Amino acid sequence: MSSPRITEASLKQFVLDLGDKHPPITLGSADRTIHDPEAVKARFAGVIDYLARVELEVDRNVLELLTILPNVSEVDKIFYQDVWYDQEMAHGYLLDQLQADLGMETAEPFMTIPIRMKLLGALAHWEPIHDISRLLYYLTGASTERQAVLAYSSLTKELTRMGETAIAETIIQPIKKQEPGHFAFYKMSAEKMIQDEELKPWQIYVARLLRSKSFTMVGVDYVKQYQRHFGGVMKALSVDQEMEVYAKEIGRLEARLLWANEKGMEFPPYFLKALRESVELYEAQGSFDRPNPNKFVI
Repeated sequence: MSSPRITEASLKQFVLDLGDKHPPITLGSADRTIHDPEAVKARFAGVIDYLARVELEVDRNVLELLTILPNVSEVDKIFYQDVWYDQEMAHGYLLDQLQADLGMETAEPFMTIPIRMKLLGALAHWEPIHDISRLLYYLTGASTERQAVLAYSSLTKELTRMGETAIAETIIQPIKKQEPGHFAFYKMSAEKMIQDEELKPWQIYVARLLRSKSFTMVGVDYVKQYQRHFGGVMKALSVDQEMEVYAKEIGRLEARLLWANEKGMEFPPYFLKALRESVELYEAQGSFDRPNPNKFVI
C-alpha cells in the first residue's frame, strides 16, 4: 500500500500542528538538580557545549537558508520562523544554563556563512539551481535532526545511569522529543520534491556531486576544530564503536531519496567517511578548544 501523497496543504498543516503541540521549552520547566557536577562535567562537558552551540546557531542557520534559498517557500518560512527557530533557541538556552550550572563557560555560536554557500546562493536565483539548493537544504536538515535525536537519546541514557535523572528527564529528554518533528518536516519536504519529480536527472546528478563534495556532520561548519569536537562527542557517547550502524541511521533517507538506493546502498559513503575523519582528528589531537566564532570559512 502506497503512502498518501504529500501536498503543500498537508505539509503546511503538519507544520502548524507541530507548533501547536510543541511550544518552546521554558527554563522554568527544568529541574536543574545535579548530584555530582564534577562527574557530569568530566564526562560530558564537550558534548553539552557542542550541543548548546549548535542549538544556538539558529540565527546563522536562518541567514544561510535565506542565502541559498532567495525565494523561500511559504511553508518553509512558516516552519523556520514560527516553529523551528523558537524551539531551537529554547533548547540552546536550556543547555547553556546547564553549562552555567556545571561551572562551564557559555556556548559561543559560530556566525560565519561559508563562501561556498554565498556562491550557491548567487546561482540560486536561477530556478533549476534553487531547486537543487532546496533539496540539499531538506536533506541536510533531515540528517542534522536525526543526529540530534541519537545524541540526545544517548546522553539521556548515560546521565540516567549516573543517577542524574533530573537533568536527563527535564532538560535532555524534552529537547529530544521535539527533534523528531523537525526531522519529519525535512523528510516530508524532500519526499515531496522527489514524489512530484521537481528535479530533472541533471539536477539530481548535480545534487549528488555537491553533496558528495561538501557533506559535513552537524555543527562542523567546515571548521576543522569543530570536526575534531564532533569526533570527541562521538567517543563520549560511544558512537565510535558502531560507526556503520550510526551512518545507516542518519544516512538511509538520503540513500533512498538522492541515490535511489543505488547498488544496494544503505547510506551514502560520505557519511561514514565524515564520521571516521572526525574520530581520527579527535584521537590525534583530542581537545575541545574553541575557534574564532567569526573565522573566515570557504
